[in-house]
Amino acid sequence: MKRIEIVDTTLRDAHQCLWATRMTTAMMLPVVERMDRIGFHALDFMGMIQFDVCVRYLKEDPWERIRRVRERMPRTPLKAAIRSRSLVGFDMLAEDVNLLWIDRLHANGIRQVVAFDALADLDNIVPQLVHARRLGMHAIGALVFCESPVHPDTLYAQKARELVDRAGVGTIMIKDSGGLLTPDRIRTLVPALRASVGPGVALQLHSHCITGLAPLVYLEGVKHGIDQVDCSIAPLANGPAQPAIQTVARNLRAMGYEVGIDDALIAEVGEHFRRVAMKEGKPLGIPMAYDAFHYLHQVPGGMLTNLRFQLEQAGLDDKYEHVLVEIARIRAELGWPIMVTPFAQLVATQAVLNVVQPERYKVVPDEVRKYALGYYGKLLAPVEPDILDRIVENSSSSIPLTPAAAPPAVDALRRKYPGASDDERLLRFMFAGSQVDDMLAAGPMVTTYAFEDSLVTLLKALAKRPRMRQVSIRKGSLRLELSSRQAASGTRR
Repeated sequence: MKRIEIVDTTLRDAHQCLWATRMTTAMMLPVVERMDRIGFHALDFMGMIQFDVCVRYLKEDPWERIRRVRERMPRTPLKAAIRSRSLVGFDMLAEDVNLLWIDRLHANGIRQVVAFDALADLDNIVPQLVHARRLGMHAIGALVFCESPVHPDTLYAQKARELVDRAGVGTIMIKDSGGLLTPDRIRTLVPALRASVGPGVALQLHSHCITGLAPLVYLEGVKHGIDQVDCSIAPLANGPAQPAIQTVARNLRAMGYEVGIDDALIAEVGEHFRRVAMKEGKPLGIPMAYDAFHYLHQVPGGMLTNLRFQLEQAGLDDKYEHVLVEIARIRAELGWPIMVTPFAQLVATQAVLNVVQPERYKVVPDEVRKYALGYYGKLLAPVEPDILDRIVENSSSSIPLTPAAAPPAVDALRRKYPGASDDERLLRFMFAGSQVDDMLAAGPMVTTYAFEDSLVTLLKALAKRPRMRQVSIRKGSLRLELSSRQAASGTRR
């Protein structure tokens, strides 16, 4: 009986998809010790967007988040995702910065690294994966899936073999960020990958439930050779997130596979996050209906929501369908970029501009120019010549036609912040202005989570002290005074 390993995504991709990455460390800590005992192969924990949200919105030190969870999860490897050579922004960074990033992930407790490049330009990720292996980390090469004329099974098989040969990865991940895989395609893609990399390399499948097909795609993938599947714990599952562990495990067992996870602990963790969602007003994941139109534009689910909101804010909500059709047209013109960060954003921005301007490509953002000129890596297919001419003509001439490699930056960074740690230096490198100072000024990280209002908790604690003769409580406009006589009679002012 083959054992199928489960990689949990609840603490990273699931809340990224459903809660806009707004899960705090305090929401996680009450259950991480139980999650460590569930039996996961690994726990997908940090990506670039988690660092961004921690610093800018939650005012939490992301390095401290890693350390605190690592302390409570000694058995389950924590995994971090790396997007090409660009970290948080769009621009490619110097290699020494990216390698320092790997160093600090390892030093703080990350034991697995998955790296992907949306152009499948392996030069952008091989150095990081090799460095991760040098540090003793498990290196995972991810191939981002999409449907296009330039992304056949043979391309993925070739790139998988290169990742094994050049980076020595132990796992190849099919990263279906757009939820585009179908049962038919997975039946041909997985055997092609297995034939290319051989039996000694694990195959991992990561998808999203945007089209409603991912749970079935997982089962078909396992039948054809997938060893590991990425799932999240319901209610932080389905919708734009990953398939629910509870359902996938039940179905795999019914098919005769071994799934070595503790269902009772999973239920406890799921109940914890259901209560958090109720208290915080966060959405719960629900299955989504199949939508064939998704395969035309291929925009990820979370980005679709943001795109519609932004158009409504600009008074352009009637242009929503038109923009999606324009996105599909632009993808073909630009050589079929995969709709993941950063290309999803730059294609969508260009689509909006093309719709609202009197002439297509009349206004071209810097990022679109950089993409077309190869700043982000080698394109799988060329930009249509007339479109390239318009992009060059109508974009900033301050961006040279030929990209230059970024110069080394770590030594200068250390000179600029002589009293800081490398962890802090990297944050300051990534986040401009006062963002890191604002995070530090917010004070110590909150590490406890209470489901009750703090006032209710206080009153319950006071009720356990019968010898107190008088209590006065003020909170905003609320004033509550109790004396021993009033407490006895139940009087409240």
